[in-house]
Amino acid sequence: MKLTTAQALVRWLLAQRSETLDGREVPLFPGVFAIFGHGNVLGLGTALEEYRDELPLWRGQTEQGMALAAVGYAKATHRRQVGVVTSSIGPGALNMVTAAGVAHANRLPVLLLPGDTFTSRAPDPVLQQVEHFGDPTATVNDAFRAVSRYFDRITRPEQLLSTLPQVARVLTDPADAGPVTLALPQDVQAETYDFPDALFAPVTHRPQRPRPDRRALTEAAGALRAARKPLLVLGGGVRYSGAGERALAFAGRHGIPVTETTAGRTLVPHGHPLYAGPLGVTGSTSANVLAAEADVVLAVGTRLQDFTTASWTVFSTDVRLVTLNAARFDAVKHGALAVVGDADAGLVDLSAQLENWRVDPLWTERAAAERNRWDAHIDTLRAVSGEVPTYAQVVGAVNDLSEPHDYVMTASGGMPGELIGGWRGSGSISMDVEYGFSCMGYELAGAWGAAMARTEGLVTTMLGDGSYLMLNSELFSAAFAGHPFVAVVCDNDGYAVIARLQEGQGGKPFNNLLGDCRSAHADPPRVDFARHAESLGCAVFPASTVDDVRAAYANAREAAMAEKRPAVVVVRTRPDSWTEAGAWWEVGVPEHLSGREGIERGKAAQVRYLRI
Repeated sequence: MKLTTAQALVRWLLAQRSETLDGREVPLFPGVFAIFGHGNVLGLGTALEEYRDELPLWRGQTEQGMALAAVGYAKATHRRQVGVVTSSIGPGALNMVTAAGVAHANRLPVLLLPGDTFTSRAPDPVLQQVEHFGDPTATVNDAFRAVSRYFDRITRPEQLLSTLPQVARVLTDPADAGPVTLALPQDVQAETYDFPDALFAPVTHRPQRPRPDRRALTEAAGALRAARKPLLVLGGGVRYSGAGERALAFAGRHGIPVTETTAGRTLVPHGHPLYAGPLGVTGSTSANVLAAEADVVLAVGTRLQDFTTASWTVFSTDVRLVTLNAARFDAVKHGALAVVGDADAGLVDLSAQLENWRVDPLWTERAAAERNRWDAHIDTLRAVSGEVPTYAQVVGAVNDLSEPHDYVMTASGGMPGELIGGWRGSGSISMDVEYGFSCMGYELAGAWGAAMARTEGLVTTMLGDGSYLMLNSELFSAAFAGHPFVAVVCDNDGYAVIARLQEGQGGKPFNNLLGDCRSAHADPPRVDFARHAESLGCAVFPASTVDDVRAAYANAREAAMAEKRPAVVVVRTRPDSWTEAGAWWEVGVPEHLSGREGIERGKAAQVRYLRI
């Protein structure tokens, strides 16, 4: 059928289906986020308008915010649905590069469709075009190459026939999932071509479950059988595989203590007897104590980022690392004994090889005992007295009032350590902490996407004043579109967690807390976050004390759901009180600062290659 390139692309999007983890069939592309400009309004924009009843279109306020919302949508659907985002070329396109980095670092699928310059070059240079003196084929969209899992520039309509299967492959593959960028020159968007009908035939993309190699399984089983103190680490790949229950059954059958990474957080019910707590810098001392003693670590579905491994000091230097991962790229890291395959299928096969092998009960019992000590510590932090609440107290209030199927989010600053280390989940996969890229501003835009995606429970996002000021415009987008969530904004006068890092390593207070920044005023202005959020269409509930936070959050929950818009709780918090897991983190510290000595000690304990 004769269609424009843009029409063909939209019809293909509509034909793609996806199977969720519970077996339901849903659209692979449930909607599009768009800000139109001269580079996409008449080509792709016209095609989207033609199919507006079948493919919902949402308009955001910034391209970065829309793309971050698409990332939040993908995480909330466990990578089973993909948001599409389109912009014009120039600043609109480049605004999406940060969000592409978030998706790439976190292995989350998103489809980015930036407009591009004319392939004919007849009107060059056009508005918003950046000219490259030595390469006329380069445009600003080439900036996406470094943060895309798949990149293509469509210079002929028929190129869609070869590139679209690759687009679907990357967006749905458990090993390759990540952002895809299709740059669309505006003249090509409007060109017509006789596309084959078969391109638009419905296709359902089902979760792939590649099984591991049997020899690798046998070697992994041998390593576990020889272990006296094994530890099971669950990452985001367990979540995306839908293998949470399988992992707990595996741990229970063999008596292995369980811990979680940031991306795997809330896979394990907090009260589970084998749960040792979250691992790493922003985790818990309970998990870190067990990790230091473990002789074999089975890491499932995780890339073992530096916050998880405390920059590779959380494990003993003679530990044996076994990895089960769908991506060979991640499985072979750090000399691990690599088992490449789906988390759910791999755990079934590995357990069969272990038969009735079980760990010494004394080691198994350590998990609950250590976690109980950590729980007592968190209880103490939540009970601290004082007029100004701490982050831990705010998290505790939200945690206590949350329902089992609610969804809590954060991304940057000090809040990840509070949610990862202090949150007590029910095991319903109820958390999104974007700490792969630690992108300030994701907290509000991602919450908009998550609120679209979630079919039960309430989304609550928790953030500091710095993140709020970084990117708050999508509060209006969510209010306008009618997508409810609660945002808890903790105002501690600046970038307090970076100030902690700076001063903790011996640096002078400088340019982080507002009081340490250059200002022409003896009494600098303050942001009234409550009035600002209200002006963006949100219901607002200010709070001062911990009791106020409880009441404000309870009211915000009711208002968000009843009024179909975001509700914002604003509370002043202390900038000097944090949940600490007692783990080390490597940062670059100059020799003349006091923290350099600690860096040298940590480097000496760092594990560089684990296979023995």
